[in-house]
Amino acid sequence: MVKLIREKCIGSQEELANMLAEHGYNVTQATLSRDLKMLKTTKVPTDRGSYVYTMPDSNTLKDKLIARGQFDANANFQSGFISLQLSQNVAVIKTRNGYAAGIAYDIDMHNFPEIIGTIPGSDTIFAIIAEGVSHERVRRVLAQILPIDVD
Repeated sequence: MVKLIREKCIGSQEELANMLAEHGYNVTQATLSRDLKMLKTTKVPTDRGSYVYTMPDSNTLKDKLIARGQFDANANFQSGFISLQLSQNVAVIKTRNGYAAGIAYDIDMHNFPEIIGTIPGSDTIFAIIAEGVSHERVRRVLAQILPIDVD
């Protein structure tokens, strides 16, 4: 199952169950759901408005989407971004409903030293800013992956 999730763009448990069955593994939805939870998989949004499963510490999703022609390399990957507000050492990022986890995951996987970590909800992300980092620097860092105007 891990290999399938890492190598394929899988958007549903049904799709994953069918792929497993093709490889000789017949699993129930309940078992599949438990296994996905145990593996700490995450569903992240694509730029096409769909979702795909990804594994923790996997930063190959964008490459998989590009290879399958489902991602425009010149477009912004996380299209669910709405706004950014900064207050002392907290960045509040507003997203479309359901996009916060995927965007937070993308921020965390970049390992920006300016961002200690993120806490996503369904449409809001709290990002903790490292001590002594200016708001201007945070904007510039996040602009590498989000459509933020830094001028």
